[in-house]
Amino acid sequence: MRNAIFLLPVLLAVTVAAGCGGGGSASLKASDVATVGSTHIPKTQFDALMAQAKQSFAQQKQAFPKQGTTAYETVKGQAVTLLVQQAEREAKAASMGIKITDKNIADRLTQIKKQYFGGSEQKYLAELKARGLTDAEVRDDVRSQLISEAVYNKVTKSAAVSSADIHAYYLAHAQDYSQPQQRDVRYVLVKKKALANTLYGQLKSGNDKTWCAVAKKYSQDPSSKNSCGKATFSKGQTVAEFDKVLFSAATKSVQAPIYNKQYGWFVIEPLSNIKPSSTTPESQVAATIKQTLLTQKKNQVMTDWVTSLTKTYCSGGKVSYQAGYQPTPDPCASVTTTSATTTG
Repeated sequence: MRNAIFLLPVLLAVTVAAGCGGGGSASLKASDVATVGSTHIPKTQFDALMAQAKQSFAQQKQAFPKQGTTAYETVKGQAVTLLVQQAEREAKAASMGIKITDKNIADRLTQIKKQYFGGSEQKYLAELKARGLTDAEVRDDVRSQLISEAVYNKVTKSAAVSSADIHAYYLAHAQDYSQPQQRDVRYVLVKKKALANTLYGQLKSGNDKTWCAVAKKYSQDPSSKNSCGKATFSKGQTVAEFDKVLFSAATKSVQAPIYNKQYGWFVIEPLSNIKPSSTTPESQVAATIKQTLLTQKKNQVMTDWVTSLTKTYCSGGKVSYQAGYQPTPDPCASVTTTSATTTG
């Protein structure tokens, strides 16, 4: 599917493999770049997609590849593949009873205009002019998107997630729901032991203003330097020497300089009691896990469906390409290889 102009940037990323060349499709006309079954894909449609690609490159301040280069052939092949896959999916959608009406398209376009142009027809048309597009091309994009959405919803409607699935995911990702011990601290980091001892004496008898002044002037750690030395660390987050003292020393007690070979000398003062480790109960994250798993399952179901559709078009030569327009490498190559490996 070509991305709807105002919903996503035009990206020629192929998300579904297209069919390969061969007989069994409608006869190519001189004005076609390819045929898919009885569907003709005219060069005008290909040109429009390439124009969108050029616009996308320009917006990203990238030079569009020159004709004859490998990069250009890659973009060209992706464009043809995208159009062929769209035709494949739309043909299948029709056999699934999916129908997109002019009203469906108009309703979605109204939403787009409200979201991106405040409902202004003038602003919408101005954007089309700036992009070198027509209202008909945008409506075609919207139609393709609505078809893809309808196919996705129909194909994946039976996907489900059980309580056992949720529990297994929770256990497998236990670390994501566990919070280790934490403690607030303030510290300075310097390179020389003598300076560390001097600062230790000042900080031990100082106050908040002393910490702010010392950290700003001497600390070699930007985080400490710009926050009056204050920070919060989880157990195991810092270097071993720092971590050991931080999680064993008394609260509001400035500690003698701590040495670490990689960084230097730390002077620290724990500011709070140790906050105990905690675990988020499964019940609190079950809904989020369910949604994650459901999305994964739906995507897998859709991927399997797409693979099956691709094989259908790759066998029997239901797609034909005009000379100079067949993508390289042949999009069917991976499907054919996989099938041969599976059945061999």
